[in-house]
Amino acid sequence: MSGALLGIKCVEIVPSDGSEFMPLDRIPPPSFEFVMTGNRALLLSICMGCLIVTMLIYFLNKIEALKHPRVENLEELVLLKRYSYAEVKEITNSFAREIGRGGFGIVYEGNLSDGLKVAVKVLKESKKNGEDFINEVASMSRTSYVHIVSLLGFCYEGSKRAIIYEFVENGSLDKFISSEASLRVDLRKLYEIALGVARGLQYLHYACKTRIVHFDIKPQNILLGKDLCPKISDFGLARLCGSKESILWISETRGTIGYIAPEVFSRMYGRVSHKSDVYSYGMMVLEMVGARKRNHVSNNSSSMYFPDWIYKDLEKKDCKRLLGDQITEEDEDEEFTKKMVLVGLSCIQAGPSDRPLMNRVVEMMEGSLSSLEAPPKYLLHLSASPMPPSSCPEDETSVTSEESA
Repeated sequence: MSGALLGIKCVEIVPSDGSEFMPLDRIPPPSFEFVMTGNRALLLSICMGCLIVTMLIYFLNKIEALKHPRVENLEELVLLKRYSYAEVKEITNSFAREIGRGGFGIVYEGNLSDGLKVAVKVLKESKKNGEDFINEVASMSRTSYVHIVSLLGFCYEGSKRAIIYEFVENGSLDKFISSEASLRVDLRKLYEIALGVARGLQYLHYACKTRIVHFDIKPQNILLGKDLCPKISDFGLARLCGSKESILWISETRGTIGYIAPEVFSRMYGRVSHKSDVYSYGMMVLEMVGARKRNHVSNNSSSMYFPDWIYKDLEKKDCKRLLGDQITEEDEDEEFTKKMVLVGLSCIQAGPSDRPLMNRVVEMMEGSLSSLEAPPKYLLHLSASPMPPSSCPEDETSVTSEESA
């Protein structure tokens, strides 16, 4: 079909100079010069302005989040009772009876409307603007175990923050072991208290949906309930991490002098992990056996050295000297004492990788004394030479939340 039939007139175009047409593949690409017209400049200015405003809003939100860190975590706690500050005052009868105080706040005795006795911790205002409060509520809300203090509710009203948890009638382990009441309790009960704390830490490290590292295990933070059942409390320094996370990154030293693991205050000893709680537990157990009460020890002596005194008694096979008048001639009492000492020494190794997992600690406490050996003494000292970074190897046997269910 020709072009004429379509109504199209075909015209042959010939270059005027008589040359041939250049093939298409040899024609140079056209060049364009961008000219900034008035409309284009306006459009670009609008886009740049929107970008700047968006970035400004983002950074303002970040700054506000720093003023009120992790407040969004409270949305996860909707199953817990949230109290107003006026209700907290009513529960505590206007803060009439103080039953304890610490670095994070004051604890008052109170009663709920149904008559249930509770403990109410009112947190102090700090530069962290509620970080300790969020840590404690977020951590305790994820726990439900016999050896963990139960969280019943909270108050978050501006700068007013309070935590309401179960009342534990026999006070702290610290007051108990330093009182005459402990002298009237047989060593088996002290051993059961130490075992209960170990099970509580095992639960936090392996049985929770979210692993919890406490970072402040010490006698002051162990409460004694009915029949002296131990309960871990005060989660103000706690950190949440994934169940498979071994290493924690912290920006500051956490814990109490004498119970802080070496790697927490100096990375030359290894990396911070849930093995840091193991160290604190070991120091607590050694304190429970009464080593610091020996008459020849000065009250001003550093906690970092008193395990050496225990080790000397072990070398002399003089375990009965550890508790003095508190130990009887019964072989069972000596067995409980020596087991606690050996477990405690194993837990306070300077290198995290040399310490047992809390799963293993529970096994050691529950197992026979004959299966335990004193760790090499040189590992008790904090070496001046750097130790290799250590963590909790994933291939070590552990009780996961699925296995424990």
